[in-house]
Amino acid sequence: MRTILLGAPGAGKGSVAKLLTEFDGSVQISTGDILRAAVQEGTKLGKKAKEYMERGDLVPDSIIMEIIEVRLQEPDCKNGFILDGFPRTIAQAQELKQIIDRLNIRLDLVVNLEAPLDVLLERLETRRTCSNPSCQEIYNIKRNPPADGGKCKKCDSPVIQRADETKEAICNRLETYNSKTAPLIDFYQKEGLLKNILSLTLPETIAAIKKELNSLNKH
Repeated sequence: MRTILLGAPGAGKGSVAKLLTEFDGSVQISTGDILRAAVQEGTKLGKKAKEYMERGDLVPDSIIMEIIEVRLQEPDCKNGFILDGFPRTIAQAQELKQIIDRLNIRLDLVVNLEAPLDVLLERLETRRTCSNPSCQEIYNIKRNPPADGGKCKKCDSPVIQRADETKEAICNRLETYNSKTAPLIDFYQKEGLLKNILSLTLPETIAAIKKELNSLNKH
């Protein structure tokens, strides 16, 4: 499958993408992950991105799109890919469309994960992340708590609440999403690719997406 996952912060994109990779071997692609990998590997594009990241500036779309184009051509994408929370803007979506056309790739589905505001806030406020940069395992203090003493179950590093997951920061992120990313729903609706799926429990969400994918495979 070649799929894009859209949704507000806290909608469950990362968790859903991770489980979908087990469905048919598609690879999860997160721009944050591939940016960090490019920087770590010291690629030409990684070095360019690093300059912006070290200054605390946003990496320009031109560099992000180049990195995405390179990533989509890697061998593990032949089985399919899941773009996790990307594109974020109409400009990125338009450029991604050009890249996909250039690479002769057909996008199967764009899933918009929907959840009520109180659910989004509760998920983000109770989320905790492993502080080890090479681990970054995610926990929820209510449903999936870390080990005793607030330690990561995988690497034993301290688990923290990210600075962008305080109530004030969450509200700012949701405002940014509504102004910049939400218009993508209309963009992909017009492309005939969008499916809105309720994201309340992981099993139900995954089942609904698989149902959509299976119906596409029958056509």
